[in-house]
Amino acid sequence: MDSTSTPEISLNRGWASCRNILIIRADNLGDLIMSGPAICAIKETFRARITVLTSQMATGIAKHLSGIDEVITYDLPWIKTNNSIASEGFFDIVNLLKEKAFDAAIIFTVFSQNPLPAAMLAYLANIPHRLAYCRENPYHLLTDWVPDKEPYDFIKHQVDRDLNLVKTIGATTGDVSLKLTVSEAAASNAMLKLKEVGFDELQPWVIFHAGVSEIKRQFPKEAWIDAGKRMGEQGYQILFTGTKNEKELTDVLASEIGVKAFSVAGLFTLEEFIAVIKQSPLVVSVNTGTVHIAAAVGTPIVVLYADTNPQHTPWQVPSKVLRFDVREEMRSKNEVIKFLYKEVYAERSPLPSTEVIVDACFELLAETKPGKADTETLAPVTD
Repeated sequence: MDSTSTPEISLNRGWASCRNILIIRADNLGDLIMSGPAICAIKETFRARITVLTSQMATGIAKHLSGIDEVITYDLPWIKTNNSIASEGFFDIVNLLKEKAFDAAIIFTVFSQNPLPAAMLAYLANIPHRLAYCRENPYHLLTDWVPDKEPYDFIKHQVDRDLNLVKTIGATTGDVSLKLTVSEAAASNAMLKLKEVGFDELQPWVIFHAGVSEIKRQFPKEAWIDAGKRMGEQGYQILFTGTKNEKELTDVLASEIGVKAFSVAGLFTLEEFIAVIKQSPLVVSVNTGTVHIAAAVGTPIVVLYADTNPQHTPWQVPSKVLRFDVREEMRSKNEVIKFLYKEVYAERSPLPSTEVIVDACFELLAETKPGKADTETLAPVTD
């Protein structure tokens, strides 16, 4: 993955005096986590009050991220969500942003997203400084425009992409790691809940997270079951985690594996879920928010990575990435993503076998035993 630096732009546009800054990161939980280092760079550089505008899907994670002073929750109509958006509500959010009198707005996007609707929101809210990547000329919608060359010239990790965006206005940080805060109380509560379902924390265990936010990333049930049985034969307990809506799935998976498997979807609060991941020796997951939570708490990850966006691999944590194709009929109609399928994903990636998955698990467990240096798959530090 190319970490080509973004050219610096002029800094004589008043950013140094900005003390009340809006961050627009309106997607999923994992997207907001990956923006964490860039948010910290803004906080450290400008000593500003940071407000994040994000979706209902991501708002819960915000209080566990550093550098955020306030969260505004709103599902924007140009972001894929589970809720339909009434047009009247859009004017409400414009007026709310006006009332808060922000000095500046920074829009974080993946390279397949158009930032201009969010830029229009900031423009209508009379926010004087507006920064984003954009493929076409935004004219007056952005005061600070960074031409978006991804994915046609290079592809950066999402963390690197966001850090390079804020670097163009002079914001930097010495710590580019992902971080989530979690209380000791949450960890204790989570372990008590696990004991109540028969889990033995003194025995070896791993987390399997089979749920997906998009069906195109779904990994076959049979493969989860077979991998779980193979791990169980080696003495490992399997925790099938997930949301309350995924409990039916985790119940089926755990029951098929048997005595060493536990269905705990919906059992934890978000903070307890973070705490369980932090204590786990290993997480096996599809490429979803769970992967970025694990990266943020330093837990090794085997990720079953559906070929959707190469920017979102685990960041600075020991990991194994096992790619597989998205079925043709489920592929995105987005023209930028179509380019990926022609160029980046031109070589097909069949589903990894359960033998490959289990081998990856045991290799990673051996490499990350307590006291052993974590050296696998570290993402490059942004320049």
